[in-house]
Amino acid sequence: MNTKFTKFALSFVLVPLAMYGAIQLFSFSKDEVAETEDYQHSFNTDYKIYALNLPEQLAFAEEKVPLQLLDVKEKLDRELLVNTYWQSNTLLYLKRANKYFPVIEPILKKNGIPEDFKYLAVIESGLTPIVSPAGAAGFWQIMKTTGKEMGLEINNEVDERYHVAKATEVACQYLNDAYQRFGSWTLAAASYNMGMGGLNRQLTKQHVGSYYDLKLNTETGRYVYRIMAAKEILSTPQKYGFQFRENQLWNGVQTEKLVVDTTITDLAQFAKDLGLNYKVLKEFNPWLRKNTLTLKTVKSYTLDVPKKEFLPLLVEQQI
Repeated sequence: MNTKFTKFALSFVLVPLAMYGAIQLFSFSKDEVAETEDYQHSFNTDYKIYALNLPEQLAFAEEKVPLQLLDVKEKLDRELLVNTYWQSNTLLYLKRANKYFPVIEPILKKNGIPEDFKYLAVIESGLTPIVSPAGAAGFWQIMKTTGKEMGLEINNEVDERYHVAKATEVACQYLNDAYQRFGSWTLAAASYNMGMGGLNRQLTKQHVGSYYDLKLNTETGRYVYRIMAAKEILSTPQKYGFQFRENQLWNGVQTEKLVVDTTITDLAQFAKDLGLNYKVLKEFNPWLRKNTLTLKTVKSYTLDVPKKEFLPLLVEQQI
C-alpha cells in the first residue's frame, strides 16, 4: 500500500473532524446562552450581601462602649460581620443558648456578675464541652492548673471543668477577682483571655487605664468585641436576619439529683439499672470521664439524671 497516499487520506478525513469537534466544544446553543445570561442577571439582581448598620450606642456590663473611636467601630464591625455571615455557627449559638443560658444566668446573678458575661462562654466554647490545643476545657475553657487551684476536682475519672454549674462558679470567682483588681468589667473580660498579670503589665507599660486604649495581641484585641458581637446578635437576632420559631430552638430536660455514695465499677450497667443508657448518663454528666466512678477523697457525688417522664425523648429502647 502507498504509505504517502494513506497518510494523505487520513488527514483529509481527520482534520475536518477535529475542527468540527473544536467548534462544538466552544459553541453554545442560543438556549444555552440565554440560560447563562438569565442566571447571571438573576445573580446580579437577586443575590445581595449587605454591609451592617452598627448600633448607635452599645454597652458591655453597663459600661459604655466608645463607638466614637474609629478603631472601636471597625473592630466591632468586623466581629458583627463574621458572626452575621457565618450563619450556621450563629444559629447553633442561638439554639444552644436557649438550652444553657437558663443554667448559667442564675449563677452569674447569685455571684454578682453582670449577665453579659454569659456571652463570654459563647465565644470561649460555643457552649460546647470542647478542649483547646492548650488544654483548656469546658464551656468556660478553664486550664487544669487553674481549675484545681479554684477547687475543681480534676483526675482521670472526674473533670469538673465539664460540669456547667461548677465551672460557671469558678468563672464567677475569677471575674470578681479581676473586677476588684481593675475596677472595670471590660478589663475583667479581657483578663479572662490573657490573664490578670499579663493585662496589668500592658496597662502599666502603655500608661493607659482602658481596654479601648490598649494595643494588644490579635486574640485579646478582638476578644471583648467578639463578646459584644455575640451579645448584640443573640439578643436581637431578627435585626441581623436570623429567623426561627421557638420550637426550633433546643431545650433542656428537667432533671433530678441522684447522690452516689459508693464506688461504681461499671457506669454503663449503672445507667441501665436506672432505665437510662451510658450515652444519656454521660450527656447529662459530662464531667464523668471514664466508665468508673471511684470514691476516694470525697464521700459522695451528685449526678444529674433526667426525670422519668422525659425518658422516651432520650432512650429509644426502654430497658
